[in-house]
Amino acid sequence: MTTAHSPAQPATIPSTTLGAGLRSSPAVRTAVDTILAELARASAALTAERPPNPGLKESYDALLARASDVRGRALLYPFIGSGLGNGALVELADGSVKWDMVCGIGVNFFGHSDPDLTRAAIEAGLDDVVKHGNLTSNADAYEFSSLLVSLASANSALRHCYLATSGAMANENALKICFQKHSPASRVIAFRDCFMGRSTTMSQIGDAPDYRQGLPLNTLVDYMPFFDPVEAERQGKAAYIAASVARLEDFIHRYPGQHACFIFELIQGEGGFNIADPEWARALMECCKKHRIAVWDDEIQTFGRTPRMFAYELMGVGDLVDVLTVGKMTQCCATLFTPEYNPKAGLLSGTFTGETVSFRVGTRVLQRLRDGAFYGDSGSNARHHALFRRLAADLIARHPDWFPPVPALGGGGDRLAGGVGGMMRLTAFGGDKARITAACKACLDEGVIVFYCGHGPYHLRLLPPLGVFKDSDWPRVFAVIERALAKVK
Repeated sequence: MTTAHSPAQPATIPSTTLGAGLRSSPAVRTAVDTILAELARASAALTAERPPNPGLKESYDALLARASDVRGRALLYPFIGSGLGNGALVELADGSVKWDMVCGIGVNFFGHSDPDLTRAAIEAGLDDVVKHGNLTSNADAYEFSSLLVSLASANSALRHCYLATSGAMANENALKICFQKHSPASRVIAFRDCFMGRSTTMSQIGDAPDYRQGLPLNTLVDYMPFFDPVEAERQGKAAYIAASVARLEDFIHRYPGQHACFIFELIQGEGGFNIADPEWARALMECCKKHRIAVWDDEIQTFGRTPRMFAYELMGVGDLVDVLTVGKMTQCCATLFTPEYNPKAGLLSGTFTGETVSFRVGTRVLQRLRDGAFYGDSGSNARHHALFRRLAADLIARHPDWFPPVPALGGGGDRLAGGVGGMMRLTAFGGDKARITAACKACLDEGVIVFYCGHGPYHLRLLPPLGVFKDSDWPRVFAVIERALAKVK
């Protein structure tokens, strides 16, 4: 019999859930295939950069004005997308088409209107809710986390993953983990020119005074110089490493037992695509271990872009990493940690962990990175970087007046093109901030989106969508950059 509290059971128990049945429905599959076919047809029409449609100027200007008004300040770039792209090409709402070589500052590694990721996003729309959280969640969050941990743990002791809604929040969680583990230590060590995000605490740690104007300074930070290859060459690397360790020891002895963590950006992003030396990084990390200071590796911008999936693998220091933060390309942001740093209950929480679409698309991104030919000395990340360097060298040789030597980089010529893998920088006009900013805007006008990085010298910054970028795209992009630089006075 049944009661008000025991609904009638079906005669047979299904072998799957109704939700799974919906997602595998032939009607749903056909509908998704139809949408993707229409996407492919529209996307195929975008084949090169093109100027704005004059007929859309008035409506686009109004859209830009409305966007600026609602946010309280003008957009840094007059960019509002139409919602359509084709790999590295993106259409704006004014009908123009640009080469996207910064990809939302590194988010869209597989470019625009990617059919595989679009399929994952559409299917995610069938979920019963958009947002998932710490109290209740569907399985997608844990599938993403499990895959990320399996990739990270191959060359490290990282075993746990906690999701967050932004890179800054992932960093906040990492900081809380380190503070709790090493309580009552209240200081942190970071590198000069580091960038940590825009929360109140992360703005204080990040080494950019403009980003913390008017904020109370209640986070105690000691700044170490980042690796300087010019100075290391002058001193000799062994002597340089010894001096760096001595400087770190000086901070530690000045504030004994007061440092909870040392935050390592093994490759600085905002700071100028500066690259650590593996022996130098290991020596500093081993010093931290000796003094029981947590080693926190911030890979929010570097993840997936170097010739190895993780920068700690590129540097060979995964065995020393206690806490790791990732974001951007992963779509979901996360803090990973070793069992030793697993925090007490209650320290990490929050209503949201993310959206179904972020988990589904993020999982596909991780799978494609894992299964693709991106990594290794002969992988596509390394190959594309070599192509970038070759074309940059050609451009520098054709226009030496645009590329004077920069003493901080050790001279001119090939030293003016830098970075690693999918993190690329080009130092024009002596690294002058005003002219680099003007160059970014000229590039946008001509049809390629770049950004800048560094704190003097300043550089043109490229984070291209190497997941879909073609070797043959490089000369086309450099032709646009050359036209743009010619307009900078």
